[in-house]
Amino acid sequence: MNTLKKMIFLLLVGMIFVTNLQSQLTSNRATPSILNKYDAQIDEIISNMTLEEKLGMFYGIRMFSSAGVPRLGIADFEFADGPFGIREELEANSWSPAGLGNDLATFFPTGSALAATWNPDIAYKYGVAIGAEGRLRGKDMLLGPAINIQRLPVGGRTYEYFSEDPFLSARLSVGYTKGVQSVGLAVCLKHFALNNQENNRGRVDVKVSQRAMREIYLPPFESAVKEADAWGVMAAYNKVNGFWCSENEILQEKILRDEWGFRGLIVSDWGGTHSTVNAIKNGLDIEMPNGMFLGKALVDSVKSGAVSIDVINKRVKDILRVRLHVKPVPASEANKTLTSQVSQQRTAYEVATKSIVLLKNENSLLPLDLKKYKSIAIIGDNAQQKNATGGVGAGVKTLYEITPYQGLRDRLGNTLKVTYARGYKSFSFFGNGPFQFGQPLPSPYVPADTALLNEAVRVAQAADLVLFVGGTNREVETEGSDRTSIQLPSGQDEVIKAIAAVNPNIVTVIVSGGPVDLNTINQYSSSIVMSWFNGSEGGHALADILLGKLAPVGHLPFTMPVKLEDSPAFALGNYPQAGGGFGPDVFVNLVDGNQSAIAVEDRNIAKYSEELLVGYRWFDTKKIKPLFPFGHGLTYTDFEYANLKATQEKYSLNETLKVSVDVKNTGKYEADELVQLYVHRVKSKIFYPEKELKAFAHVPLKAGETTTVTLDVPVFSLRYWDEKKNEWVLEKGKIEILVGASSGDIRQTTGIEIVK
Repeated sequence: MNTLKKMIFLLLVGMIFVTNLQSQLTSNRATPSILNKYDAQIDEIISNMTLEEKLGMFYGIRMFSSAGVPRLGIADFEFADGPFGIREELEANSWSPAGLGNDLATFFPTGSALAATWNPDIAYKYGVAIGAEGRLRGKDMLLGPAINIQRLPVGGRTYEYFSEDPFLSARLSVGYTKGVQSVGLAVCLKHFALNNQENNRGRVDVKVSQRAMREIYLPPFESAVKEADAWGVMAAYNKVNGFWCSENEILQEKILRDEWGFRGLIVSDWGGTHSTVNAIKNGLDIEMPNGMFLGKALVDSVKSGAVSIDVINKRVKDILRVRLHVKPVPASEANKTLTSQVSQQRTAYEVATKSIVLLKNENSLLPLDLKKYKSIAIIGDNAQQKNATGGVGAGVKTLYEITPYQGLRDRLGNTLKVTYARGYKSFSFFGNGPFQFGQPLPSPYVPADTALLNEAVRVAQAADLVLFVGGTNREVETEGSDRTSIQLPSGQDEVIKAIAAVNPNIVTVIVSGGPVDLNTINQYSSSIVMSWFNGSEGGHALADILLGKLAPVGHLPFTMPVKLEDSPAFALGNYPQAGGGFGPDVFVNLVDGNQSAIAVEDRNIAKYSEELLVGYRWFDTKKIKPLFPFGHGLTYTDFEYANLKATQEKYSLNETLKVSVDVKNTGKYEADELVQLYVHRVKSKIFYPEKELKAFAHVPLKAGETTTVTLDVPVFSLRYWDEKKNEWVLEKGKIEILVGASSGDIRQTTGIEIVK
């Protein structure tokens, strides 16, 4: 080979190597959106549109509709309120029900219940099912999934959100998004971004570091956009670092569109628009539910030259990409079939069964051996409580909802005597005088009702076993207001103490969407089950777990603290903000430990001084023992771990860390184990939490069976956000790989080294 040929050959090889390396280094970047294919067609459409037609597309014309262009055959855009069931049809411009007969939908388990499955495949099925119901109703976009991080145990929408962990939230967000969009319905990821509290949500300004924002709060949105090609995003009510989300150029234009490659439309939360020029220039496409800012005011802004035609055309293009891809359902076909179908109900049941978490089973009362008992007492108002609706915000006009009591009666039949006592009266703020949206609720934390408590004691004393059903409800946990406590409402602690005094055989079922104080329950109940707001089939799912038809496979998607003050935002005094009614009025800086008083004028400033230490990251780093750790979940058998090893000792950015571990079912029941992989940085120069979740896998095992589980961690996912360089950076050094059954139950460790 002559010299010239050698040079050409080496140059080509080098180009191929660099191209392949660049491809590997950027493998987590977005692939082109399917929506891009409409751009040329849209340019042609825009050239034929009048200015009035363009401007008419930017705001709501009905409570859940925005305008199309009838002259050009562009249909109106129909939104479906979600994210755990298709909301009933409303009158055109109000929140009043339309009174239809076919809009009875399936109530799916809420967000934290879905997250407790730790199963992206189940999230996909969930998305397919809810998406199918949306299309039956003639909808184009589902207002969901709700994927903000559960920063606060008391958050009013914790039950809607997935998890305190960004990795788990991201995996579920991708599955949910792909499922919904597979049936031709667009998702609307919400609420972008950092809508982590309900108190003051329409005024609060979140002060967050770029690193915490990138590593904790944005990953669920980023993954859903990059990996699932989400077609819609909803701007949150709050501000982030001084700018309203609906007009936040950094979030909407620079990160979402320019960096992540989002090509869909951005819609405001209802009433969450604050300006005309800033909103339209900085990324907002549609104002809902009316045109207060993007109606006549926008017309005037265009005429005055404050907003250019180029900006208008860009926003129209955002909307038309989604409109052309999501085929409208003709009005003659929408709402002609009952929304809730058998296949969707089966999905709701499957999700519910896989979400239930066995927190404790000390005396092995579960699964219930009916041969041991002649009578069972079911005690607790939550046994009869329905949760498809309640409180403020989206609910589901559901076809049916199986309560825990009904589910148990259906499964038990006449096999033994079942008695019921209410025990306590569930809290309802609508029954406690006038309620103003966004204002503190009347307190649900009241003493037990004496008459109901005495009745519960009589029923418990006469039974062989007590099933106590406690927790919260959809009015204790509600959009618009955060809880003031994680205490069990309505005097439930008093009730279980009294029951335990006459009957120690107690299985407690907790129905809630977020963390609750289980210290008293834990003291007086040898078995505890977390059952969530678990949808239309929740009662049947619970009965099948309790009776051993199925083994529990759910795991906590959040940390259950011993007390609220142990959690980071409360420990640091950065929530509630000053004037919020409880908690210290000081701000503690996590980096230097200095404290400073929060001025009264800063009561709408939310300082995320815990930085990366959200949820278990805080508890593990600060060595604070929770009541039940993140990822915790028992079943009716036990598992042993052995032989953890990585395929190699050193890894670089363009590689995937692969580890394997042997897992054995040592008990008598067939069940799933959730194998969780965390990483711990060894002698890092950069601050990291004690451990971070990076992979997990469900492993179904028969009694006595052993299998080898392989877990993959792309090395690029180990990077941190460098605020000085404003980019992701991989730090070289040693990393300890931790594998176990929860963040607090690590069974095996090994080490690897990251090299550049």
